[in-house]
Amino acid sequence: MVFAHRGCSSLAPENTFAAFRKARDLGIPGIELDIHVCATGQLVVAHDHSFRRVAGDDRIIEELSLEEIRAIDAGSWFDPAFRGERPPLLEEVLEEFCPAMYVDIELKTRRTRGDPLPEAAARTLQALGPRVKDAVAVSSFNPLSLAAFKKHCPGIPTAIIWSADTSVPLPLRWGAGRFIAPCDYLKPVYRQVNRLTLFGFTLEGYPVVPWTIDDPALAERMLRIGCAGIISNRPQDIAGREEDLARKQ
Repeated sequence: MVFAHRGCSSLAPENTFAAFRKARDLGIPGIELDIHVCATGQLVVAHDHSFRRVAGDDRIIEELSLEEIRAIDAGSWFDPAFRGERPPLLEEVLEEFCPAMYVDIELKTRRTRGDPLPEAAARTLQALGPRVKDAVAVSSFNPLSLAAFKKHCPGIPTAIIWSADTSVPLPLRWGAGRFIAPCDYLKPVYRQVNRLTLFGFTLEGYPVVPWTIDDPALAERMLRIGCAGIISNRPQDIAGREEDLARKQ
């Protein structure tokens, strides 16, 4: 299983329709994306908490209206050819790409209480019904957000994400979030995955999908030791190797 990280983000601006369509055109089976709730309640597909990095806009997404977000150019930073690419809404992406592709939806939130994102995501998925059944999963670094989502949508697979980065709270840097939030698989940074850790996760009953792997040889090694999938900025370099490995096995 290969997921295009924020779409095919090595060939098109991340988290845009251009990146998602590129992944589809290349035959990549899944896409990974990130969502925030904007001020008017819609679920906006974007990675950071502002568009500063991709559009030079410092305003916090949660404080922007949909009208303001629709005016943001999220493509020019990558290449002038993508001028006018707008941040999409989650519902728009799911309507276009599901059920033909798998979509891993990351909840981007630091809130520990009163968080509107989990319920908003649940309502969106419930409204789309059969279109997203067996085609989506929801993940997060925030186990409280993930647990809240799971209460609303127990049938949707979920995953806890982690890394040893200092931006991650210390108790959560080695996957302890799985003891707080019920989840179905794990998404550690690839540097924290080896045969020993993978063996332990397997004993616990968790498939593992590490991120973000762009080196085809590393991707093949991870799949060979038992990872269930790969998240990559360069899925176009990895998808063929995954298929070859599956045939050999």
